[in-house]
Amino acid sequence: MTLMKSLMGAAASLALTAGAALAEPALIFDLGGKFDKSFNEAAHNGASRWAEETGGKYREIELQSEAQREQALRRFAEAGANPVITMGFAMADPLSAVAADYPDTKFVAVDVTWLDAPNVRQIGFAEHEGSYLVGMMAAMASKSGTVGFIGGMDIPLIRHFGCGYAQGAKAVNPDVNIVANMTGTTPTAWNDPVKGSELTKAQIAQGADVIYAAAGGTGVGVLQTAADEGILSIGVDSNQNHLHPGKVLTSMLKRVDVAVYDAMKAGADVETGVFTMGLAEEGVGVAMDDNNASLVSDDMKGAVETARQDIIDGKTTVVSYYENDSCPAVSF
Repeated sequence: MTLMKSLMGAAASLALTAGAALAEPALIFDLGGKFDKSFNEAAHNGASRWAEETGGKYREIELQSEAQREQALRRFAEAGANPVITMGFAMADPLSAVAADYPDTKFVAVDVTWLDAPNVRQIGFAEHEGSYLVGMMAAMASKSGTVGFIGGMDIPLIRHFGCGYAQGAKAVNPDVNIVANMTGTTPTAWNDPVKGSELTKAQIAQGADVIYAAAGGTGVGVLQTAADEGILSIGVDSNQNHLHPGKVLTSMLKRVDVAVYDAMKAGADVETGVFTMGLAEEGVGVAMDDNNASLVSDDMKGAVETARQDIIDGKTTVVSYYENDSCPAVSF
């Protein structure tokens, strides 16, 4: 499909919203698509839950290019959608350009927390806290003493994940070796499972026997290759344990689904401002289910629960990459 056809198709689908009932919510997925089995799919699950429980309807669009971001915001706002929910840090600039033009429309920005916009609900997550817990699990499960991290696009957000992961691993084994790679520096890094597979094989060659993927759709390639090569992987955002039962140690849950569900439930009355969802708010966590039960020992469960509570109580501090612009536990 050409870019022009993609843009025309998106414009046509958005134009249909002109006849929609006012105040229906709208959801703008980030690049990578709503079925990326990770970040976007978590948003889709939250919206679907809201629709099933309420019988309500919502509008949506899967972006095909950077150029569509502002266009989608304006078309949904002009059609009366409220709130308009956006996914990903890359929506920050378009929101800055658009939100003030529609003061009666509420916008919800997931993974954006730095805008000066009174009609925007900005939601951030303490990804480093949840990543700390899966880092502990990785170090406890590793037999080689080397664990890996594969990020998507090289941005502070993903380094935030990796930093927490490395700290958790070193809390268990100060001598653990951490191999870290990013997939790329452009948005295509979120949806490149082939590159994810290549990086996984490279990290295995360096001794990694547990690899954490924080890379959107690219992570699908990481998890698949890890399973094929007989090592463990760790999923992200959504619960990915089921993708390879008995091969995925756990998944670091980022409750984007809850953020989207809550916003749709509140509707046009959604509270604006900046909100952070961490362990204390159950905004991040680790996935435990039948698919990984055989991989998680009682000792591992106990250690994770103790660490979780210590972080909530302030007894353990997980260093934030954002606050330091560096990470003491790993080099990217």
